[in-house]
Amino acid sequence: MKNFKITYIFLALFIMASCSDDFVDVESNAENSEDFFNTEEDYQEALIAAYDLLQSTYLNVMLGEIASDNTLAGGENANDVPGIQEVDDMIHTSINQQLRDIWSWMYAGVNRANYIMEFQDKTDFPGKAGVLAQTRFLRAYYYFELVKWFGDVPFAVDQRIQFGDQFSIPRTPKAEIYAQIEADLIFAADNLPYTQAQEGRITKGAAQALLGKAYLYQDKFTEAANVLEDLIVNGPYDLLTDYSTMFENDNENNIESVFEVQYTDEQGAGFGCLQCSEGNVAVGFQGVRNYNGPDFESGFSFNVPVEEAYNAFDEEDLRRDVAILDIEAWATETGATFGTGFEHTGYFNRKYIPRKGDLNTGDANLTNPNNYRSIRFADVLLMAAEALNRGGISDTRAQQYLNRVRERAFGNSDNNITATGSGLTDAIYNERRLELVGEGHRFFDLVRTGRAAGTIPGFQSGKHELFPIPLVEIQLAGNQWEQNPGY
Repeated sequence: MKNFKITYIFLALFIMASCSDDFVDVESNAENSEDFFNTEEDYQEALIAAYDLLQSTYLNVMLGEIASDNTLAGGENANDVPGIQEVDDMIHTSINQQLRDIWSWMYAGVNRANYIMEFQDKTDFPGKAGVLAQTRFLRAYYYFELVKWFGDVPFAVDQRIQFGDQFSIPRTPKAEIYAQIEADLIFAADNLPYTQAQEGRITKGAAQALLGKAYLYQDKFTEAANVLEDLIVNGPYDLLTDYSTMFENDNENNIESVFEVQYTDEQGAGFGCLQCSEGNVAVGFQGVRNYNGPDFESGFSFNVPVEEAYNAFDEEDLRRDVAILDIEAWATETGATFGTGFEHTGYFNRKYIPRKGDLNTGDANLTNPNNYRSIRFADVLLMAAEALNRGGISDTRAQQYLNRVRERAFGNSDNNITATGSGLTDAIYNERRLELVGEGHRFFDLVRTGRAAGTIPGFQSGKHELFPIPLVEIQLAGNQWEQNPGY
Protein backbone atom coordinates (compact mmCIF):
# COMPACT_ATOMS: atom_id res chain seq x y z
CA MET A 1 0.00 0.00 0.00
CA LYS A 2 1.30 3.42 -0.88
CA ASN A 3 3.32 4.84 2.04
CA PHE A 4 2.33 1.75 4.00
CA LYS A 5 3.96 -0.99 2.00
CA ILE A 6 2.91 -4.60 1.88
CA THR A 7 6.09 -6.58 2.54
CA TYR A 8 4.79 -9.73 4.08
CA ILE A 9 5.54 -12.56 1.69
CA PHE A 10 7.43 -14.28 4.50
CA LEU A 11 4.21 -14.27 6.52
CA ALA A 12 2.79 -17.02 4.32
CA LEU A 13 2.83 -19.35 7.29
CA PHE A 14 -0.49 -17.82 8.31
CA ILE A 15 -1.83 -15.76 5.42
CA MET A 16 -4.72 -17.27 3.51
CA ALA A 17 -4.37 -17.83 -0.20
CA SER A 18 -7.82 -16.44 -1.11
CA CYS A 19 -7.72 -18.33 -4.43
CA SER A 20 -8.64 -21.54 -2.64
CA ASP A 21 -11.90 -23.34 -3.30
CA ASP A 22 -12.52 -23.84 0.41
CA PHE A 23 -14.96 -21.78 2.48
CA VAL A 24 -11.91 -20.67 4.40
CA ASP A 25 -8.39 -21.57 3.53
CA VAL A 26 -6.43 -24.37 5.14
CA GLU A 27 -3.52 -22.83 6.98
CA SER A 28 -0.20 -24.22 8.08
CA ASN A 29 0.12 -25.54 11.61
CA ALA A 30 3.12 -23.25 11.93
CA GLU A 31 0.90 -20.33 12.81
CA ASN A 32 0.30 -21.81 16.25
CA SER A 33 4.00 -22.18 17.03
CA GLU A 34 5.72 -20.11 19.68
CA ASP A 35 7.70 -18.30 17.01
CA PHE A 36 5.14 -15.61 16.26
CA PHE A 37 3.37 -12.82 18.15
CA ASN A 38 6.37 -12.54 20.42
CA THR A 39 7.32 -8.99 19.43
CA GLU A 40 5.67 -5.77 18.34
CA GLU A 41 7.10 -6.38 14.87
CA ASP A 42 5.16 -9.64 14.64
CA TYR A 43 1.90 -7.85 15.45
CA GLN A 44 2.65 -5.07 12.98
CA GLU A 45 3.40 -7.56 10.20
CA ALA A 46 0.15 -9.39 10.88
CA LEU A 47 -1.69 -6.06 10.90
CA ILE A 48 -0.27 -5.12 7.50
CA ALA A 49 -1.54 -8.44 6.18
CA ALA A 50 -5.01 -7.61 7.55
CA TYR A 51 -4.90 -4.23 5.80
CA ASP A 52 -4.06 -5.89 2.50
CA LEU A 53 -7.56 -7.26 1.85
CA LEU A 54 -8.85 -3.69 1.68
CA GLN A 55 -7.34 -3.52 -1.78
CA SER A 56 -9.63 -6.27 -3.03
CA THR A 57 -12.66 -4.11 -2.22
CA TYR A 58 -12.27 -2.50 -5.65
CA LEU A 59 -14.80 -5.15 -6.71
CA ASN A 60 -17.28 -4.19 -3.98
CA VAL A 61 -17.11 -0.59 -5.16
CA MET A 62 -17.50 -1.33 -8.87
CA LEU A 63 -20.34 -3.83 -8.42
CA GLY A 64 -22.08 -1.57 -5.91
CA GLU A 65 -22.35 1.01 -8.67
CA ILE A 66 -23.23 -1.40 -11.48
CA ALA A 67 -26.04 -2.92 -9.39
CA SER A 68 -27.63 0.53 -9.10
CA ASP A 69 -29.38 2.76 -11.61
CA ASN A 70 -26.25 4.87 -12.10
CA THR A 71 -24.31 2.67 -14.51
CA LEU A 72 -24.35 -0.31 -16.83
CA ALA A 73 -21.91 -3.20 -16.81
CA GLY A 74 -20.29 -2.37 -20.15
CA GLY A 75 -17.15 -4.25 -21.11
CA GLU A 76 -16.30 -5.69 -24.52
CA ASN A 77 -19.46 -7.69 -25.13
CA ALA A 78 -22.41 -9.33 -23.37
CA ASN A 79 -20.20 -12.24 -22.28
CA ASP A 80 -17.39 -10.13 -20.85
CA VAL A 81 -17.19 -11.16 -17.17
CA PRO A 82 -20.64 -12.81 -16.99
CA GLY A 83 -20.97 -12.33 -13.25
CA ILE A 84 -20.78 -8.54 -13.64
CA GLN A 85 -23.30 -8.61 -16.49
CA GLU A 86 -25.72 -10.67 -14.37
CA VAL A 87 -25.59 -8.25 -11.43
CA ASP A 88 -26.24 -5.35 -13.80
CA ASP A 89 -29.33 -7.09 -15.17
CA MET A 90 -30.50 -8.31 -11.74
CA ILE A 91 -30.40 -11.93 -12.95
CA HIS A 92 -27.53 -13.04 -10.73
CA THR A 93 -27.74 -16.41 -9.02
CA SER A 94 -25.84 -18.24 -6.31
CA ILE A 95 -23.38 -19.35 -8.99
CA ASN A 96 -21.62 -16.04 -9.63
CA GLN A 97 -17.85 -15.76 -9.46
CA GLN A 98 -17.72 -12.07 -8.58
CA LEU A 99 -20.15 -12.46 -5.67
CA ARG A 100 -18.13 -15.40 -4.45
CA ASP A 101 -14.98 -13.29 -4.70
CA ILE A 102 -16.53 -10.65 -2.45
CA TRP A 103 -17.55 -13.35 0.05
CA SER A 104 -14.13 -15.02 0.02
CA TRP A 105 -12.04 -11.89 0.12
CA MET A 106 -14.01 -10.26 2.92
CA TYR A 107 -13.78 -13.42 5.00
CA ALA A 108 -10.06 -13.55 4.32
CA GLY A 109 -9.89 -10.04 5.82
CA VAL A 110 -11.99 -11.08 8.82
CA ASN A 111 -9.76 -14.09 9.41
CA ARG A 112 -6.57 -12.06 9.28
CA ALA A 113 -7.97 -9.60 11.81
CA ASN A 114 -9.28 -12.39 14.02
CA TYR A 115 -5.88 -14.07 13.90
CA ILE A 116 -4.36 -11.05 15.63
CA MET A 117 -7.21 -10.90 18.13
CA GLU A 118 -6.84 -14.61 18.87
CA PHE A 119 -3.35 -13.87 20.17
CA GLN A 120 -4.06 -10.39 21.48
CA ASP A 121 -2.91 -11.23 25.01
CA LYS A 122 0.28 -13.08 24.14
CA THR A 123 2.76 -10.19 24.19
CA ASP A 124 2.61 -6.67 25.60
CA PHE A 125 4.37 -3.66 24.11
CA PRO A 126 3.89 0.14 24.06
CA GLY A 127 1.21 1.16 21.60
CA LYS A 128 -0.46 -2.24 21.56
CA ALA A 129 -3.91 -0.69 22.08
CA GLY A 130 -3.45 1.21 18.82
CA VAL A 131 -2.56 -1.98 16.96
CA LEU A 132 -5.64 -3.73 18.30
CA ALA A 133 -7.76 -0.68 17.52
CA GLN A 134 -6.68 -0.78 13.86
CA THR A 135 -7.31 -4.52 13.82
CA ARG A 136 -10.80 -4.13 15.18
CA PHE A 137 -11.61 -1.39 12.67
CA LEU A 138 -10.57 -3.71 9.86
CA ARG A 139 -12.67 -6.54 11.22
CA ALA A 140 -15.64 -4.17 11.45
CA TYR A 141 -15.03 -2.94 7.90
CA TYR A 142 -14.97 -6.46 6.44
CA TYR A 143 -18.00 -7.62 8.42
CA PHE A 144 -19.88 -4.48 7.42
CA GLU A 145 -19.27 -5.33 3.77
CA LEU A 146 -20.45 -8.90 4.32
CA VAL A 147 -23.65 -7.77 6.05
CA LYS A 148 -24.33 -5.18 3.32
CA TRP A 149 -24.05 -7.76 0.59
CA PHE A 150 -25.34 -10.96 2.19
CA GLY A 151 -27.28 -10.11 5.39
CA ASP A 152 -26.96 -12.78 8.07
CA VAL A 153 -23.58 -14.43 7.71
CA PRO A 154 -21.37 -16.91 9.60
CA PHE A 155 -19.74 -15.06 12.45
CA ALA A 156 -16.63 -15.53 14.59
CA VAL A 157 -14.94 -13.13 17.00
CA ASP A 158 -11.34 -13.30 18.23
CA GLN A 159 -10.70 -16.62 16.57
CA ARG A 160 -10.15 -17.71 13.01
CA ILE A 161 -12.67 -19.69 11.05
CA GLN A 162 -10.55 -22.63 9.98
CA PHE A 163 -11.43 -25.38 7.55
CA GLY A 164 -13.94 -27.68 9.20
CA ASP A 165 -15.39 -24.95 11.40
CA GLN A 166 -17.99 -24.14 8.77
CA PHE A 167 -19.94 -27.25 9.82
CA SER A 168 -20.57 -25.82 13.30
CA ILE A 169 -20.93 -22.09 12.62
CA PRO A 170 -24.48 -21.03 11.67
CA ARG A 171 -25.53 -17.88 9.91
CA THR A 172 -25.73 -15.22 12.59
CA PRO A 173 -28.48 -12.55 12.58
CA LYS A 174 -27.06 -9.32 11.23
CA ALA A 175 -28.23 -7.44 14.34
CA GLU A 176 -25.71 -9.43 16.39
CA ILE A 177 -22.99 -8.75 13.85
CA TYR A 178 -23.83 -5.04 13.84
CA ALA A 179 -23.47 -5.04 17.64
CA GLN A 180 -19.93 -6.35 17.27
CA ILE A 181 -19.20 -3.86 14.48
CA GLU A 182 -20.30 -1.07 16.81
CA ALA A 183 -18.19 -2.38 19.70
CA ASP A 184 -15.13 -2.71 17.47
CA LEU A 185 -15.50 0.80 16.09
CA ILE A 186 -16.12 2.39 19.49
CA PHE A 187 -12.92 0.73 20.73
CA ALA A 188 -11.06 1.92 17.65
CA ALA A 189 -12.31 5.50 18.02
CA ASP A 190 -11.33 5.53 21.70
CA ASN A 191 -7.80 4.25 21.04
CA LEU A 192 -6.71 5.96 17.84
CA PRO A 193 -5.55 9.52 17.09
CA TYR A 194 -7.04 11.75 14.40
CA THR A 195 -3.65 11.85 12.68
CA GLN A 196 -1.27 8.93 12.26
CA ALA A 197 2.46 9.30 11.76
CA GLN A 198 2.32 6.84 8.89
CA GLU A 199 0.02 7.93 6.08
CA GLY A 200 -2.63 5.35 5.25
CA ARG A 201 -3.11 4.03 8.76
CA ILE A 202 -6.60 4.00 10.23
CA THR A 203 -7.51 6.98 12.43
CA LYS A 204 -10.06 7.95 15.03
CA GLY A 205 -11.96 9.85 12.35
CA ALA A 206 -12.24 6.78 10.14
CA ALA A 207 -13.61 4.77 13.06
CA GLN A 208 -16.16 7.46 13.93
CA ALA A 209 -17.29 7.80 10.32
CA LEU A 210 -17.76 4.07 9.80
CA LEU A 211 -19.55 3.82 13.15
CA GLY A 212 -21.93 6.57 12.08
CA LYS A 213 -22.50 4.78 8.81
CA ALA A 214 -23.22 1.48 10.59
CA TYR A 215 -25.75 3.26 12.80
CA LEU A 216 -27.38 4.87 9.78
CA TYR A 217 -27.75 1.51 8.04
CA GLN A 218 -29.72 0.35 11.09
CA ASP A 219 -31.86 3.51 11.26
CA LYS A 220 -30.25 4.41 14.59
CA PHE A 221 -30.52 8.07 13.77
CA THR A 222 -29.75 9.58 17.19
CA GLU A 223 -26.62 7.47 17.61
CA ALA A 224 -25.52 8.26 14.06
CA ALA A 225 -26.08 11.99 14.49
CA ASN A 226 -24.15 12.07 17.77
CA VAL A 227 -21.00 10.40 16.49
CA LEU A 228 -21.02 12.11 13.08
CA GLU A 229 -21.54 15.59 14.52
CA ASP A 230 -18.75 14.97 17.00
CA LEU A 231 -16.51 14.11 14.06
CA ILE A 232 -17.64 17.18 12.09
CA VAL A 233 -17.02 19.55 15.02
CA ASN A 234 -13.88 18.04 16.51
CA GLY A 235 -12.19 16.26 13.63
CA PRO A 236 -9.47 17.76 11.41
CA TYR A 237 -11.41 17.35 8.15
CA ASP A 238 -12.97 19.81 5.74
CA LEU A 239 -14.22 19.97 2.18
CA LEU A 240 -11.61 20.50 -0.49
CA THR A 241 -12.02 23.94 -1.98
CA ASP A 242 -11.39 22.66 -5.50
CA TYR A 243 -13.56 19.61 -6.17
CA SER A 244 -11.85 19.06 -9.53
CA THR A 245 -8.70 17.80 -7.80
CA MET A 246 -10.48 15.36 -5.50
CA PHE A 247 -9.78 12.13 -7.36
CA GLU A 248 -6.42 12.89 -8.92
CA ASN A 249 -3.56 10.56 -8.10
CA ASP A 250 -1.42 13.45 -6.84
CA ASN A 251 -4.06 14.57 -4.34
CA GLU A 252 -4.57 11.48 -2.23
CA ASN A 253 -5.08 11.50 1.54
CA ASN A 254 -6.18 15.12 1.41
CA ILE A 255 -8.09 17.13 4.01
CA GLU A 256 -11.42 15.68 2.83
CA SER A 257 -10.27 12.09 3.03
CA VAL A 258 -11.50 10.46 6.22
CA PHE A 259 -10.52 6.98 5.10
CA GLU A 260 -8.74 5.89 1.93
CA VAL A 261 -7.83 2.46 0.63
CA GLN A 262 -4.18 2.77 -0.32
CA TYR A 263 -2.98 1.43 -3.67
CA THR A 264 0.40 1.17 -5.35
CA ASP A 265 1.74 -0.06 -8.66
CA GLU A 266 4.67 -1.88 -7.11
CA GLN A 267 3.36 -5.42 -7.46
CA GLY A 268 1.73 -6.79 -10.57
CA ALA A 269 -1.10 -9.27 -10.91
CA GLY A 270 -2.74 -11.46 -13.50
CA PHE A 271 -6.35 -12.09 -14.41
CA GLY A 272 -6.12 -15.42 -12.59
CA CYS A 273 -5.55 -13.64 -9.28
CA LEU A 274 -6.87 -10.09 -9.41
CA GLN A 275 -6.85 -9.79 -5.62
CA CYS A 276 -3.08 -10.28 -5.76
CA SER A 277 -2.75 -6.79 -7.26
CA GLU A 278 -1.60 -3.97 -5.03
CA GLY A 279 -3.18 -1.59 -7.55
CA ASN A 280 -6.73 -0.37 -7.98
CA VAL A 281 -8.01 -2.89 -10.52
CA ALA A 282 -11.29 -1.00 -10.99
CA VAL A 283 -9.50 1.97 -12.55
CA GLY A 284 -8.29 -0.02 -15.54
CA PHE A 285 -11.59 -1.82 -15.84
CA GLN A 286 -13.45 1.50 -16.06
CA GLY A 287 -11.17 3.23 -18.59
CA VAL A 288 -12.18 4.33 -22.08
CA ARG A 289 -11.74 1.53 -24.62
CA ASN A 290 -8.96 2.03 -27.21
CA TYR A 291 -8.44 5.62 -26.12
CA ASN A 292 -5.88 7.86 -27.81
CA GLY A 293 -5.72 11.45 -26.67
CA PRO A 294 -4.78 13.77 -23.80
CA ASP A 295 -5.12 13.24 -20.03
CA PHE A 296 -6.40 9.65 -19.98
CA GLU A 297 -5.28 6.12 -20.80
CA SER A 298 -7.23 3.19 -22.24
CA GLY A 299 -9.19 0.63 -20.27
CA PHE A 300 -11.89 -2.00 -20.55
CA SER A 301 -15.00 0.26 -20.54
CA PHE A 302 -16.85 -1.36 -17.61
CA ASN A 303 -19.18 0.50 -15.25
CA VAL A 304 -20.35 3.10 -17.74
CA PRO A 305 -22.68 5.82 -16.41
CA VAL A 306 -26.09 6.15 -18.02
CA GLU A 307 -27.26 9.40 -19.58
CA GLU A 308 -29.89 9.86 -16.88
CA ALA A 309 -27.18 9.97 -14.20
CA TYR A 310 -25.29 12.64 -16.16
CA ASN A 311 -28.47 14.66 -16.71
CA ALA A 312 -29.35 14.45 -13.01
CA PHE A 313 -26.83 17.25 -12.45
CA ASP A 314 -27.76 20.87 -12.99
CA GLU A 315 -25.71 22.41 -15.76
CA GLU A 316 -24.22 24.82 -13.25
CA ASP A 317 -23.10 21.98 -10.95
CA LEU A 318 -19.30 21.99 -10.97
CA ARG A 319 -19.20 18.30 -10.04
CA ARG A 320 -20.80 16.93 -13.19
CA ASP A 321 -17.83 16.96 -15.52
CA VAL A 322 -15.43 15.96 -12.75
CA ALA A 323 -17.53 12.93 -11.92
CA ILE A 324 -18.61 11.82 -15.40
CA LEU A 325 -16.66 12.08 -18.65
CA ASP A 326 -18.77 12.85 -21.72
CA ILE A 327 -16.46 11.17 -24.20
CA GLU A 328 -18.14 12.60 -27.32
CA ALA A 329 -17.81 16.17 -26.03
CA TRP A 330 -14.25 15.47 -24.91
CA ALA A 331 -13.30 14.05 -28.31
CA THR A 332 -14.78 17.08 -30.05
CA GLU A 333 -12.87 19.41 -27.76
CA THR A 334 -9.49 17.63 -27.85
CA GLY A 335 -9.43 15.48 -31.00
CA ALA A 336 -9.17 12.32 -28.93
CA THR A 337 -10.24 9.02 -30.49
CA PHE A 338 -11.77 6.03 -28.77
CA GLY A 339 -13.51 2.73 -29.33
CA THR A 340 -16.92 1.67 -28.13
CA GLY A 341 -17.67 -1.37 -26.05
CA PHE A 342 -20.81 -3.19 -24.98
CA GLU A 343 -23.65 -0.95 -23.74
CA HIS A 344 -21.71 2.15 -24.76
CA THR A 345 -23.47 5.17 -23.28
CA GLY A 346 -20.96 7.84 -24.20
CA TYR A 347 -20.10 8.37 -20.53
CA PHE A 348 -17.35 7.11 -18.22
CA ASN A 349 -16.71 7.20 -14.48
CA ARG A 350 -14.15 9.99 -14.61
CA LYS A 351 -13.41 9.77 -10.89
CA TYR A 352 -11.66 6.46 -11.36
CA ILE A 353 -10.33 6.01 -14.90
CA PRO A 354 -6.64 5.78 -15.85
CA ARG A 355 -4.75 9.05 -16.14
CA LYS A 356 -1.63 9.75 -18.12
CA GLY A 357 1.32 10.05 -15.78
CA ASP A 358 0.06 7.47 -13.28
CA LEU A 359 3.13 5.52 -12.25
CA ASN A 360 2.72 1.95 -13.38
CA THR A 361 5.42 -0.68 -13.33
CA GLY A 362 3.10 -3.63 -13.88
CA ASP A 363 0.08 -4.26 -16.10
CA ALA A 364 -1.35 -0.77 -16.52
CA ASN A 365 -4.91 -2.10 -16.35
CA LEU A 366 -4.38 -4.01 -13.11
CA THR A 367 -1.94 -1.99 -11.03
CA ASN A 368 -3.22 1.57 -11.10
CA PRO A 369 -1.97 3.39 -7.97
CA ASN A 370 -4.92 5.76 -7.48
CA ASN A 371 -6.40 5.36 -4.00
CA TYR A 372 -10.10 4.73 -3.39
CA ARG A 373 -11.61 7.48 -1.23
CA SER A 374 -13.73 5.15 0.87
CA ILE A 375 -15.17 7.76 3.23
CA ARG A 376 -15.01 11.45 2.35
CA PHE A 377 -15.94 14.36 4.59
CA ALA A 378 -18.72 15.25 2.16
CA ASP A 379 -20.19 11.80 2.82
CA VAL A 380 -19.93 12.44 6.58
CA LEU A 381 -21.79 15.74 6.20
CA LEU A 382 -24.56 14.11 4.16
CA MET A 383 -24.87 11.16 6.55
CA ALA A 384 -25.16 13.58 9.47
CA ALA A 385 -27.78 15.58 7.58
CA GLU A 386 -29.77 12.44 6.91
CA ALA A 387 -29.60 11.27 10.52
CA LEU A 388 -30.67 14.67 11.84
CA ASN A 389 -33.56 14.93 9.39
CA ARG A 390 -34.88 11.36 9.41
CA GLY A 391 -34.43 11.13 13.16
CA GLY A 392 -36.54 14.25 13.69
CA ILE A 393 -33.61 15.84 15.54
CA SER A 394 -32.88 19.10 13.69
CA ASP A 395 -33.76 20.04 10.15
CA THR A 396 -31.85 23.29 10.65
CA ARG A 397 -28.54 21.54 11.23
CA ALA A 398 -29.37 19.05 8.50
CA GLN A 399 -29.78 21.93 6.07
CA GLN A 400 -26.47 23.42 7.17
CA TYR A 401 -24.53 20.22 6.47
CA LEU A 402 -26.33 19.61 3.18
CA ASN A 403 -25.74 23.15 2.01
CA ARG A 404 -22.03 23.02 2.83
CA VAL A 405 -21.81 20.34 0.16
CA ARG A 406 -24.02 22.21 -2.29
CA GLU A 407 -22.21 25.51 -1.88
CA ARG A 408 -18.99 23.89 -3.02
CA ALA A 409 -20.83 22.18 -5.88
CA PHE A 410 -22.16 25.48 -7.27
CA GLY A 411 -19.58 27.94 -5.99
CA ASN A 412 -22.28 30.02 -4.30
CA SER A 413 -25.24 29.80 -1.93
CA ASP A 414 -27.87 30.53 -4.57
CA ASN A 415 -28.84 26.86 -4.77
CA ASN A 416 -29.14 26.17 -1.04
CA ILE A 417 -31.97 23.95 0.15
CA THR A 418 -34.63 25.44 2.43
CA ALA A 419 -37.04 22.50 2.49
CA THR A 420 -37.87 20.67 5.71
CA GLY A 421 -39.38 17.31 6.58
CA SER A 422 -39.82 14.84 3.73
CA GLY A 423 -38.80 17.47 1.17
CA LEU A 424 -35.47 17.81 2.92
CA THR A 425 -35.14 14.02 3.06
CA ASP A 426 -35.56 13.81 -0.71
CA ALA A 427 -33.02 16.60 -1.20
CA ILE A 428 -30.47 14.76 0.93
CA TYR A 429 -31.05 11.53 -0.97
CA ASN A 430 -30.58 13.34 -4.27
CA GLU A 431 -27.44 15.06 -3.04
CA ARG A 432 -25.92 11.74 -2.01
CA ARG A 433 -26.44 10.47 -5.54
CA LEU A 434 -24.81 13.52 -7.11
CA GLU A 435 -21.93 13.90 -4.70
CA LEU A 436 -21.05 10.20 -4.50
CA VAL A 437 -21.83 9.00 -8.04
CA GLY A 438 -19.27 6.45 -9.20
CA GLU A 439 -18.07 5.65 -5.69
CA GLY A 440 -20.06 2.46 -5.06
CA HIS A 441 -22.64 3.68 -2.55
CA ARG A 442 -25.76 4.12 -4.67
CA PHE A 443 -27.18 0.57 -4.63
CA PHE A 444 -26.94 0.27 -0.86
CA ASP A 445 -28.36 3.75 -0.30
CA LEU A 446 -31.40 2.80 -2.37
CA VAL A 447 -31.86 -0.51 -0.57
CA ARG A 448 -31.47 0.77 2.98
CA THR A 449 -33.96 3.59 2.36
CA GLY A 450 -36.52 1.37 0.63
CA ARG A 451 -36.24 3.10 -2.77
CA ALA A 452 -34.62 0.36 -4.86
CA ALA A 453 -37.80 -1.15 -6.30
CA GLY A 454 -38.98 1.01 -9.17
CA THR A 455 -35.61 2.78 -9.35
CA ILE A 456 -33.26 -0.05 -10.29
CA PRO A 457 -34.35 -1.86 -13.47
CA GLY A 458 -35.19 -5.49 -12.75
CA PHE A 459 -35.06 -5.11 -8.96
CA GLN A 460 -37.50 -7.44 -7.16
CA SER A 461 -38.63 -6.53 -3.66
CA GLY A 462 -38.08 -9.30 -1.16
CA LYS A 463 -35.18 -10.71 -3.16
CA HIS A 464 -32.64 -8.24 -4.44
CA GLU A 465 -32.11 -6.38 -1.17
CA LEU A 466 -29.48 -9.05 -0.56
CA PHE A 467 -27.20 -11.03 -2.80
CA PRO A 468 -27.14 -14.85 -2.73
CA ILE A 469 -24.71 -16.76 -0.58
CA PRO A 470 -22.43 -18.55 -3.06
CA LEU A 471 -23.80 -22.05 -3.60
CA VAL A 472 -20.42 -23.70 -3.21
CA GLU A 473 -20.04 -22.15 0.25
CA ILE A 474 -23.40 -23.60 1.31
CA GLN A 475 -22.32 -26.99 -0.01
CA LEU A 476 -18.96 -26.80 1.75
CA ALA A 477 -20.83 -26.08 4.99
CA GLY A 478 -22.85 -29.27 4.61
CA ASN A 479 -25.93 -27.47 3.30
CA GLN A 480 -26.76 -26.22 6.80
CA TRP A 481 -27.13 -22.58 5.73
CA GLU A 482 -30.39 -21.44 4.22
CA GLN A 483 -30.09 -19.41 1.04
CA ASN A 484 -31.29 -15.82 0.98
CA PRO A 485 -34.93 -15.43 -0.15
CA GLY A 486 -35.63 -15.67 -3.86
CA TYR A 487 -32.44 -17.47 -4.82
